[in-house]
Amino acid sequence: MSPTKSPRVVRDVMTSSPTTVSRETSVVQAARLMQKEDVGPLPVVENGSLIGIVTDRDLVVRVLAEGRDPESTTVGDVCSPQPVSVEPDADLSQALALLARHQVRRLPVAEGDRLVGIVAQADVARELPHDDVGEVVEDISR
Repeated sequence: MSPTKSPRVVRDVMTSSPTTVSRETSVVQAARLMQKEDVGPLPVVENGSLIGIVTDRDLVVRVLAEGRDPESTTVGDVCSPQPVSVEPDADLSQALALLARHQVRRLPVAEGDRLVGIVAQADVARELPHDDVGEVVEDISR
């Protein structure tokens, strides 16, 4: 791909319309969705607005490790509220910087508070110079 045709904004590489859950979704249902969709994070939305994110790690650490009942525990009980997000028209280098700063591998993509997608470290890595990506992967993995 030539440099002039290379995507340079998040919108060009994000996954549009990701699978989401509500805060009332049970963690069992969330885990089944993660399995079905083969994903680790699920954005938590209310009326289309991004209000949180729940990850497979949240389910292990905040449910299983704490001995909570997965059937009665809801996503709202264990999700991270107000997750870091990125605008769809943000430059890929901005997304990369956010991934590194917050040590996460995926970012919800939002226009205002409206969820429009999700972008993964791998999506960004395919489009940026290897040196830049290598530093971020190192930062995230600390």
